[in-house]
Amino acid sequence: MSAISASPPAISRSRWLALGVIATGMLMVVLDGSIVTVAMPAIQDDLGFSPVGLSWVVNAYLIAFGSLLLLAGRLGDLIGRKRMFLAGVGVFTAASLLAAAATSPAILIAARFLQGVGSAMSSAVSLGILVTLFTEPRERAKAIAVFSFTGAAGASIGQVLGGVLTDALNWHWIFLINLPIGLVALAIAVPVLPADRGLGLRAGADVIGALLVTAGLMLGIYTVVKVEEHGWTSAHTLGLGALSLLLLAGFVARQATARTPLMPLRILRSRSVAGANVIQVLMVAALFSFQILVALYLQRVLEYGAAETGLAMLPAAAVIGAVSLGVSARLNARFGERKVLLAGIVLLIGVLGLLTRVPVHADYVTDLLPVMLLAAGFGLALPALTTLGMSGAKEDDAGLASGLFNTTQQIGMSLGVAVLSTLAASRSDSLLAQGRSRAEALTGGYRLAFTVGAGLLVAAFVVAFTVLAQPRPRPTAVTEEAADPAAAPAPVA
Repeated sequence: MSAISASPPAISRSRWLALGVIATGMLMVVLDGSIVTVAMPAIQDDLGFSPVGLSWVVNAYLIAFGSLLLLAGRLGDLIGRKRMFLAGVGVFTAASLLAAAATSPAILIAARFLQGVGSAMSSAVSLGILVTLFTEPRERAKAIAVFSFTGAAGASIGQVLGGVLTDALNWHWIFLINLPIGLVALAIAVPVLPADRGLGLRAGADVIGALLVTAGLMLGIYTVVKVEEHGWTSAHTLGLGALSLLLLAGFVARQATARTPLMPLRILRSRSVAGANVIQVLMVAALFSFQILVALYLQRVLEYGAAETGLAMLPAAAVIGAVSLGVSARLNARFGERKVLLAGIVLLIGVLGLLTRVPVHADYVTDLLPVMLLAAGFGLALPALTTLGMSGAKEDDAGLASGLFNTTQQIGMSLGVAVLSTLAASRSDSLLAQGRSRAEALTGGYRLAFTVGAGLLVAAFVVAFTVLAQPRPRPTAVTEEAADPAAAPAPVA
């Protein structure tokens, strides 16, 4: 009898309900990132932000979120992942209320920093909870597909929702909407998430290592988000970048010698784990050009409104959901995560390849709808990559593996923002200086960013093809059953 059918129905329902709570926590984080960008002009007008100060509405969140993920993931292993998740959702919800009530730039920036802290606490352990809840391969594949879809489609939903709330009500509601979601998530999470005591702080209470990695990541992310203002070769960028690398090198050296390391380096010995994290940096950096620059192209060049932009990108969310929820788990079981990941990356290369030829006066049906449909590659690549990134996680290290995977995601996003937006802006300025129209200059800048993004995806394909382990495990009763969906009993949903 399979592990699925052997599980009591009440336990199975509880696990899938727990997955719903985890996915809701992820949705809050993703929605918050995209929903805020749509409301930025309204926030600037109401609170009197300067153009430079307005960027800190995003930067304060990114710095706190990206720098604390690894630490929060390991602390989840030590004090209990359920406790860390609940505390994170609580902090995020309270910070959302503070942001909604903000009456000055300083209060909003502080609230956004606290939102980043809460997001890091909950996100860092989400995958760790998931892989300990779903241990049977077929169920885990389905659960990871749901989790990946939440992250991939949340950005499109956030753009639509942000435009509607800001236009129909005001910008305060983009934060107030988090309150009922957060409170319901907390109420359900308390009884359904599995209780875990954790290893205890003595198993990894490396205070020096924690200070080194947090300071190094925080300084590194700050340096990257300020590149557009200072330039890549400025003393500010080179000096702080070198200091960040020095702190992170010190952290690695510390983990190799500490008696109770914060991040045991054994987790990186798995080719699948190490390769998946490298691939994620390249993929996320490249796909920033799809998620953000396409939205900017629609608004600045084609003059779409905020809600129209979200609706234009809705087909991408639909095909991502159809693929990730409908077929990705079966394909992973039948062909293996490596092959499915490679196929997904090929489709994504096609997405950015088409965008490198996008015209100034584009027709949505002929020029952009094919791009949205090829975004199905997200639905293939993200679940497979997530499975590979968590493949080496043991019970004691699941939170750490989850935090590491989320950290490389944020590093990739920060690099994508810094590199691609800077290249696009520089190219646009150059074309304007040559006498091109504003629409032509912006389109030329976006095309360059799409080209570089396609190159990053090619590099990700090469790493996936050469680094990820190729041999398949010897078939067992479970894997054979998973390979044949018709033979396997239906999961309890």
